[in-house]
Amino acid sequence: MPLSFAPDSEDALPLHLVENADYDGWCAAQTPAHQAWLAATGFKPGIGKTALLPGADGRPVLAVAGFGDTKTRARSRFPLAAAAATLPKGNYRLASPLPAGDLETEALGWLLAGYSFDRYAKQGGATATLVCPDGLNATRIEAIANAEALTRDLINTPASDMGPDALETACRDLAATFEASINVTSGDALLAANLPMIHAVGRAAASAPRLIDMRWGKAGPQLTLVGKGVCFDTGGLNLKPGSSMGLMKKDMGGAATVLGLARMIMALDLPLRLRVLIPAVENAVSGNAFRPGDILTSRKGLTVEINNTDAEGRLVLADALTLADEDTPDLLLSMATLTGAARVAVGPDLSPFYTNDDTLAAALTSVATKVSDPVWRMPFWDPYETMIEPGIADLDNAPSGGFAGSITAALFLRRFTENPRYTHFDIYGWNPKPAPARSKGGTGMGARALLAALPGLLDL
Repeated sequence: MPLSFAPDSEDALPLHLVENADYDGWCAAQTPAHQAWLAATGFKPGIGKTALLPGADGRPVLAVAGFGDTKTRARSRFPLAAAAATLPKGNYRLASPLPAGDLETEALGWLLAGYSFDRYAKQGGATATLVCPDGLNATRIEAIANAEALTRDLINTPASDMGPDALETACRDLAATFEASINVTSGDALLAANLPMIHAVGRAAASAPRLIDMRWGKAGPQLTLVGKGVCFDTGGLNLKPGSSMGLMKKDMGGAATVLGLARMIMALDLPLRLRVLIPAVENAVSGNAFRPGDILTSRKGLTVEINNTDAEGRLVLADALTLADEDTPDLLLSMATLTGAARVAVGPDLSPFYTNDDTLAAALTSVATKVSDPVWRMPFWDPYETMIEPGIADLDNAPSGGFAGSITAALFLRRFTENPRYTHFDIYGWNPKPAPARSKGGTGMGARALLAALPGLLDL
């Protein structure tokens, strides 16, 4: 079901948010009966702590939720959403100003707390609903929440129901909703279209590899999004061990995230021209799988030595980036669940990104914390260029040694675009454990930070 705010009504229970430092004063302003109730129940205003206060007839007349303090909020990205998860079912409206933080982001967090992935079994998200706080644009917040829900749904769906063909269907559905155009090149037609590395990576799978190309908007600066759509990654002939294969349905998390960002942009009708390119493949094993030691020639003409078939994401992205570059967009972004090295470096919460544009990096970093979508800049470290040059070919898809894996992957991708504002995100796309507004499972990373930064980046 769509994530949405509750309609305002008389039965919406007033909800007071109280910080630790303000609690004693707030409590003293309540009725003696309510003070006694709070004392008897042992309520403390920590994040996620809530209480309902009864009226004379025993029915609740108001609710209170703890908002912690600066230190505890720094450890909880959506403190209001923590309350949504613990309040009983019902409608609530904020009865006091937000003690700290950004109201729009906190309201969004409440909506996201209601997400659950129910395609195969009922999961259940928060059942407490919120009236949109005064002064906020409910339509905008709901659009962002439902775009994030799309990303989560796509990542959470297993490859049995989310192969390249199903990912194409999801793109077509999104295009139809917002009257975008879409063109798909699949199978051997990829060779005729000079997309050889997408074909090579995906040709062993039962569902044909494809390049999905969606366009929307007729005026304004052009933004091109490229998302890695590896719907399942066995590792190819360099087969992954079982322990590493279990989450590989999420290897299309880059595609899912750019589709979520695209949905935000189209739903909010931003004044720009949008292009979305998704190389959709499954890295499978069969008699025609590409092999270690093969040398592939890319769309750009650069040759690539395959030293590990499990480093396939950068191959499909390379052809898509070259195609994107031919259109000279004003801003070119790629998003991919590309390397385990990025997770080792920053863990599952942060979105590492690479860019040579210092202004873009500063703008993105400045808004990311505000919208609770944290990012971390990583370096395009030029001295490591030699690590991706094997000698027998122009490039090596999997340098030996294990050093700087995320950086060398980003440097590899940069070889396929001349765009000075090219920015690459090496995301994880998965929450290992549930947190307020962030259910366990698939998640978008970096999309909301980019949405917040786009007006400044593209002079919208």
